[in-house]
Amino acid sequence: MTQQITPEWIALDWGTSNLRGWAMQGSSVLAKAQSDAGMGGLAKDGFPNALDALLADWQVPAATPIIACGMVGSRQGWQEAPYRAVPCPPLAAGNAVKVTGSPRDIRLLPGLRQTTPSDVMRGEETQIAGFLALNDGWDGVICLPGTHTKWVQVSAGEVISFQTYMTGELFALLSRQSVLRHSVASEGWDDATFDFAVEEALSKPEKLAARLFAIRADDLLDGTSTAVGRARLSGLLIGAELAAARPYWLGTNIALIGDEAASDAYARALQTQGAAATRTDATRMTLAGLTAAYRDIKEPQ
Repeated sequence: MTQQITPEWIALDWGTSNLRGWAMQGSSVLAKAQSDAGMGGLAKDGFPNALDALLADWQVPAATPIIACGMVGSRQGWQEAPYRAVPCPPLAAGNAVKVTGSPRDIRLLPGLRQTTPSDVMRGEETQIAGFLALNDGWDGVICLPGTHTKWVQVSAGEVISFQTYMTGELFALLSRQSVLRHSVASEGWDDATFDFAVEEALSKPEKLAARLFAIRADDLLDGTSTAVGRARLSGLLIGAELAAARPYWLGTNIALIGDEAASDAYARALQTQGAAATRTDATRMTLAGLTAAYRDIKEPQ
């Protein structure tokens, strides 16, 4: 049944796997909706129907502004919103791309690109913009843990540089599809093992491949529990990442934007090195970034 909600505007986080939407009045959330109609499962002509289905329970006239971030603006998405080159502010609403051929007023926010070393982000820039909107004048490094973790240097309101690490994807592949799947639990944890593995990888990252196989060997020879195996795998991968990203996080302000489990692991790993991190809620940062973009589009500077 259609709810008696007529939002001022719609905020969308349209990723590869999921679509999340919020009915907004200014910066206030009136209602929220979610579906599994992510970009990865849609053909080019499937985006309008997926959006209509998400908004079906609200009263959303065609003229209602819709601001979207994420993979919907990728080359494989609804319409491409070209990357912007760093250094630059994380968002520039004036560079948002209006979807052509749609009766709705839909603006797609662009991602960021870096030439040396080559790197891209799409969606994270909105969370970074949200963090900066809520923390005016903040300088330092923002880590966004996830499937592809980002380390982002921020200064004077601009993204200066960033680096992506496939740590989350490597964990998923190794724990589900490699020989380690027999020795790594899907749940369970051991803090002491995680801490030791982080330190082990940080001190000798060149031995990562050998240390990974030792997870399997310890299971076969000593019956090490799969919960310990899971913590060790995570610690080794995150430790190796921290070793490589040391120039980003050493001796500076650090903020984490991610889900609770991932942020817990990164905060603990950093703490073993005496580096404290400010933790934030990813959804809140996304909404703050989309709200900042909407205000800029509504009232351009």
